[in-house]
Amino acid sequence: MVASRAITMVRMQETDLRTPAAGWDIHCHTRFSDGTETPDTLMRQARDIGLHGVAITDHDTWNGWQEAEAASRAYGIPLIRGTEITAHVDHTSVHILGYLYDPHDEDLAAMFQRTRTARFNRVREMVERIHADYPQMTWECVSRQVREGSQTTIGRPHIADALVALGICRDRTEAFSTIIASTNKYYIPVPSPTPLEVTRTVKKAGGAVVVAHAGDRSRNRQLLSDERLEELIDAGLDGIEVYHRGNLPDQRRRLKDIADSHGLIVTGGSDWHGAGKPNPLGENLTSDESVQRLVEGRALPVL
Repeated sequence: MVASRAITMVRMQETDLRTPAAGWDIHCHTRFSDGTETPDTLMRQARDIGLHGVAITDHDTWNGWQEAEAASRAYGIPLIRGTEITAHVDHTSVHILGYLYDPHDEDLAAMFQRTRTARFNRVREMVERIHADYPQMTWECVSRQVREGSQTTIGRPHIADALVALGICRDRTEAFSTIIASTNKYYIPVPSPTPLEVTRTVKKAGGAVVVAHAGDRSRNRQLLSDERLEELIDAGLDGIEVYHRGNLPDQRRRLKDIADSHGLIVTGGSDWHGAGKPNPLGENLTSDESVQRLVEGRALPVL
């Protein structure tokens, strides 16, 4: 009887770590940052696969919102407007998902501008370093991969796409594991605000704050610690992205335990980038109940 109960508990815990069977995909990127598809395509595909709704979360920008809003109305798919914001602490890259904030907030706009400028300068310098060993790799090659002009948040994926176009790498995966890997001499980290600064700024702008893929060991040798998560919780963190392909079962369990113990919202998202990543839209989801908690009382409504 005891053994049977133990087996039942393990099965319940494993089930609890699986993404919801239906719901919202609230972590998606378009070509306004490092995705390959338009916001219109995102919304159409969300409709076609039967998602309850979707969030646009391009890096350090809200430039794709207007197109996503029009597509939301055209396809009848509810939309959460958001951004994935780059942060850094303790030699760890941390991504914060900010949802439904006031885009006219001056402090938030200034933070985005600083980060986007830093990203641009960092990519220019990385290209110069790569050019020294691969003369065919130029800034013009990278510029051809930027699909929305000055509205695009430029990053390493655009370098990767240029390397693929030149035949130096087979695909983005090879580029990220070799030439533009964080361990390579060409790599330059992104000057970024701290997660605490991001959390406080988004909350001030009336938004919801969720820490993304904090258990993904492929991104960081050193994961965001429990202590740092506690700091963010004290600053008003609303949720933790538990259901993400980078969070393996041990980290899903760790992050869900933290979320549950503090009454935080548990979310999931595919981290869809179109053809830029193998992650299919709707791979990981957020339940309707969690979305309801996430959107209550924010500066912007769900469309």
